Amino acid sequence: MRPVIVVHGGAGVIVKEYEEGYRAGVSRAALKGFEVMKHGGSALKSVEEAVIVLEDDPLFNAGHGSVLNEEGDIEMDAIIMDGKTLRSGAVSAVRCIANPITLARLVMEKTDHMLLTCKGASLFAKVQGIQEVPTEKLITERSRERWKKNLLPGSNPVAYQLGLGTVGAVAIDAEGNVACATSTGGITNKMVGRVGDTACIGSGGYADNAVGAVSTTGHGESIMRVTLARLILHHIEQGMSPEEASDTALDYMKTRVNSIGGVIVVNHKGEWAAKFSTKQMSWAVVQDDQLQCGIEQAKGETLSDNKPL
Repeated sequence: MRPVIVVHGGAGVIVKEYEEGYRAGVSRAALKGFEVMKHGGSALKSVEEAVIVLEDDPLFNAGHGSVLNEEGDIEMDAIIMDGKTLRSGAVSAVRCIANPITLARLVMEKTDHMLLTCKGASLFAKVQGIQEVPTEKLITERSRERWKKNLLPGSNPVAYQLGLGTVGAVAIDAEGNVACATSTGGITNKMVGRVGDTACIGSGGYADNAVGAVSTTGHGESIMRVTLARLILHHIEQGMSPEEASDTALDYMKTRVNSIGGVIVVNHKGEWAAKFSTKQMSWAVVQDDQLQCGIEQAKGETLSDNKPL
């Protein structure tokens, strides 16, 4: 099997001045994840490392750069899933953690649970030796400004959120194992304790070696209503390509709950897609030592415009 990794940095409308930063960020993440598999690493490690790159990049709404809740604080969600075993780990409403995706993987590997939240997740992080980071070091001026604007009467935090950069990765390694990882700061000015789709298995992500892997981005409540990640894999099970399955599921979400979003997908054959019903989504893919990235719709059938590594 030829290893493939696909990364996204959030669906929506990307401000012109940030376009190159988004392309560069998802490209670095995809290259980092592919490097893991190139040296014999697993798809699971690949997606974790790719998401860490984006959590550490203040341009994206995950880790450093997460949006703020109604009290001006950060609460983050993350999920990771191993398609070989169907094991998954997730955290929600976590604070003072630089890389929630690593904590999610520890939940999967070190506990009998799948999801830890808030205080429990923080206590578990301490036991696992994950160092706390002062909230101030995770908050950017850009996030603070978004928060202030959405305190004004008549503001629309949900609409303002789209395009701010929930991050994710899917991959298939040389052994044919797939994995997914998704991480986010959520919706700006959200209620304290709000948990969106990211931490919910089947919504923010899903991975199954028999079918493929998906990571989603968009309005969390809408994604949860249609269990978007699992819905796409269902369509693939029915014989659709990753692109057809993604378009069908996104169209259903638009029709059924009047919402838009984006997805990245890799199936068990190594075919991939990066699709969205929003105006833009930052994405990158590495396959056969070639990188392709963009903020417009991708074409998963061909990598003819790739840049050799």
